[in-house]
Amino acid sequence: MGTTQLETVPEPKYWHLKTVLSEALDSDFSVGEILPNERELAARFGVARATLRQALEQLELEGRLQRRRGVGTTVAPPRMGVDVSTSQHTWPGTADDAWVAVDSALGAPPAAVSRMLGTPVGDELHVVRRTRMTHGQPVAAELLYVPGASVPELPAIEAPSGQVRARSVLRELQRLGLEGQDRAVELGSARADDAKQLDRLPGAPVLVVTTRYFAAGRTAAVSVATYRADTCRLTFGDSGDLEISHHDTPTAHAS
Repeated sequence: MGTTQLETVPEPKYWHLKTVLSEALDSDFSVGEILPNERELAARFGVARATLRQALEQLELEGRLQRRRGVGTTVAPPRMGVDVSTSQHTWPGTADDAWVAVDSALGAPPAAVSRMLGTPVGDELHVVRRTRMTHGQPVAAELLYVPGASVPELPAIEAPSGQVRARSVLRELQRLGLEGQDRAVELGSARADDAKQLDRLPGAPVLVVTTRYFAAGRTAAVSVATYRADTCRLTFGDSGDLEISHHDTPTAHAS
């Protein structure tokens, strides 16, 4: 990692330093490697530690660095593609699904979800909680809302909650003939429960992907998946499908 002259650069010092550091991460460091401490880096680049911290914070926000207590600042692993396109119409929980079922319990969904499902606000339904991992880190958390009418044969004798129950709900849901699905994506802020699952601070930027699954002429289930915004970028392919991919994945051009 070489030095650079920052005094004559018209853009903010921390932003230019961020660019220099980013290039160094690609050429001089390997995944998981620990960066020199702040004092050494600040001296090497001839900047104040406050300027260096701004650059490091920006790189962390972009998913290039990870700050770990007791370890220091390390180079983040390469980002892997997280496909959320609708080109393959499959139910959650199929064999090639990257999500892991964590829990299921009865609960009342948000009013917006009730409206999408066409169920009375306040009515309880099955809420399946799932997570998605990349390189051993949680990158997304999902709440899947399934009305009882979509899984009428769900065994009543099984556990009323837990991972086993979650798998049973997913298995019964797949008995329906999936007719299609649609998705919407919006930028949001991590709520306390999402932040805990994703190992982020409350209020951290997230991407919220809402999916409606259609069967028997109605909305059979609704998924609300929260992705860490520092792990993903959105790309739109020629087909119009949506995909969340990462820095090491070629980017398709928008149609």
